[in-house]
Amino acid sequence: MKEARGEGIYNVIVIGAGTAGLVTAAATAGLGGRVALVERGKMGGECLNTGCVPSKALISSARLIHQIRHGDRWGLAAQEPNFEFDRVFQRMRERRDRIAPHDSRDRFEKLGVEVFEGSARFVSPHEVAVGETRLKARNVVIATGSRPQIPLITGLPEVPYFTNETIFDGLKERPARMVILGGGPIGCELAQVFARLKVSVTLLQRATRILKREDADASDEVRRALEAEGVRVMTGADVQIVTKQGSLTRVWVEVEGRDREPVDSEAILVAAGRTPNVEDLDLEKAGVAFTGTGITVDASLRTSQPHIYAAGDIVGSYQFTHVADLHARTIARNILLPLFPAKVDLSVLPWCTFTSPELARVGLNEEEAVRRGIAYDLYRQPMYEIDRAVVESEETGFAKVLASRRGDRILGATIVSERAGELIAEFALAMKAGIGLQTISRTVHAYPTYAEVARMVADQQQKKRLARFARRVTGWLYRRARKKAE
Repeated sequence: MKEARGEGIYNVIVIGAGTAGLVTAAATAGLGGRVALVERGKMGGECLNTGCVPSKALISSARLIHQIRHGDRWGLAAQEPNFEFDRVFQRMRERRDRIAPHDSRDRFEKLGVEVFEGSARFVSPHEVAVGETRLKARNVVIATGSRPQIPLITGLPEVPYFTNETIFDGLKERPARMVILGGGPIGCELAQVFARLKVSVTLLQRATRILKREDADASDEVRRALEAEGVRVMTGADVQIVTKQGSLTRVWVEVEGRDREPVDSEAILVAAGRTPNVEDLDLEKAGVAFTGTGITVDASLRTSQPHIYAAGDIVGSYQFTHVADLHARTIARNILLPLFPAKVDLSVLPWCTFTSPELARVGLNEEEAVRRGIAYDLYRQPMYEIDRAVVESEETGFAKVLASRRGDRILGATIVSERAGELIAEFALAMKAGIGLQTISRTVHAYPTYAEVARMVADQQQKKRLARFARRVTGWLYRRARKKAE
């Protein structure tokens, strides 16, 4: 007999309907488990509503605007594109609405998931309250995600500002000027988008360079691209105070060696990192350990309570949608087969910043290799030698691969190029499968494609290896010739 909604024991209670929560719920229900899914906001979470989907939709429109503006690069007449700011945003929302049904309550209830709207809090290690309803489960998965981190800047709470959670639906008209606080992926992507939409953008980054997780040559390439499109990039910038000046907002910035200066704008976007959503869960009542960076988990994503798991941004590691998906798949397996728990392996983790050019990476970069004392050989291929990039007028950037010293095992790859997010997949697959540069070099790549960059960078390793071999052979021949002449 089927138990009434909210009564009896669930196999899993999932708290949070973002990527991690949805994948966990769908996988468990698909395997025949009884699942309760709790969400206090919108189904789909940050990625669908305020993250990857709307930002990439804007990037798509902004790219076309940029191409029209610079049509002479393709043999056309350069002209100022005719666009309406609000229509670009309307198109973004329409694209988001096309994807939304995949994450909807209706779809998940058809999958057999019982969806509860409201805030969840633990009552005990096996009980979760949603309003007046108490849910009981054998396992619980916490997937409440993260939210924008607001820096402690004097005056900032008193002035209007946007974050990624508010800008896609809250920005109603084009501001003449915008200040973006933070030079990470979100800040860089939206800085370029708004610059292409005819907004005067100033990007303020506290660190000495933007995209600080990447190698300097890669992040510098993106910085040059932003500045070439009119973005004012200030690094080493310490924001001291924010004040309201009539209809404007004034940001006072201090850069080492320079006087404090004001930067005025009609809009501020805060993109200064993320903080985990651990408040209001009453984790203490469940005995779940957590810190300021998120919930503490082991390699199998179990919390301090073995039957409670955590996934996605709330874990506080790499905050990517594809990592949340991996977490969810791992947890669904571990709940079903707890005696043989799988561990999360992030040793081969690709990611991409979707600026133009894109910056993608998998595995080690040079700075990490040096810091860890790992010996490596470096192979670098400029995109201006890739015929497809040349004919597309997209020669900016490069691909570089770190390989084991005097070997062909791939330690990591960084690509700065249009379509870098697609190109990095070949290196990620090679690393996961244990395929070296020799195999990539011997693999036929269609001509002309951007993907040839992988073969060409691999060719460099083969040429270097063969050159060493050739020197040994020719040296032997020369020595033999000398002996015959004696």
